[in-house]
Amino acid sequence: MLGIVQGLTEFLPISSTGHVRVISALAGWPDPGAAFSAVIQLGTLAAVLIYFRSDIGRITKAWLRGLADTQVRRTPDSIMGWYIALGTIPVVVFGFAFRHQISSGARSLMIVAFSLVIGGIIMLVVDRISVRGRSLESVTRRDAIIVGLCQALALIPGVSRSGATIVGGLVLGFDRESAARFSFLLSIPAVVLSGLFELREVGGGTGAPILAVIGATIFAFIFGYASIAFLLRYLARHTLKIFGVYRIIAGVAIFVLAATNTIN
Repeated sequence: MLGIVQGLTEFLPISSTGHVRVISALAGWPDPGAAFSAVIQLGTLAAVLIYFRSDIGRITKAWLRGLADTQVRRTPDSIMGWYIALGTIPVVVFGFAFRHQISSGARSLMIVAFSLVIGGIIMLVVDRISVRGRSLESVTRRDAIIVGLCQALALIPGVSRSGATIVGGLVLGFDRESAARFSFLLSIPAVVLSGLFELREVGGGTGAPILAVIGATIFAFIFGYASIAFLLRYLARHTLKIFGVYRIIAGVAIFVLAATNTIN
């Protein structure tokens, strides 16, 4: 169940970590913990790697060749590789600095509810007023840093990594599909690093045996792949309104349930 929830919500801008946390509370299960969420994200990482395999292969090849060839280093694919690395720095720095808070107090249901509501409001406003004329090929160093800082905000459960980075892309003038594609590419090193860092907790700190974690990761991959395909097609013709409204409704519902001790 948690693997399915993780896969469906990892790439939709509605917070996978927040949903995994809330689903556990609704079912009366103990909080699976930040380590569990980070490890099963490796399943959604596999979905990104396979879905964008041609883009990733081309960017990686150009980046590696660019290390020794200055002409290749100036190509869009090589530059994109550097920008993805640059955009990953904020989440690594803040993730390590606040790792203890992320795994404990930050997983409060009230924080999840608050983050969902505020994020939903911001999403609706930005999606309505943003000027969306830029494509992925126009990414700059400044864009990578700003979207990378947005990704770091998603360390707070309920914010949503994809939601924060897509909204950041819209603020910078990217069209919805390009913002989503950059969001997915930027997620790769962040998810790899967080998942590998938390692998040491499997079978212990995750609160689940290793076979259960493996099973959840497989389901996260299957439903994550479907989620990527759906969102890219959806954003090509639709706005983010449905996700913003959903976040607000879900956040208010969680707040009421938590405030009345229906879930804890």
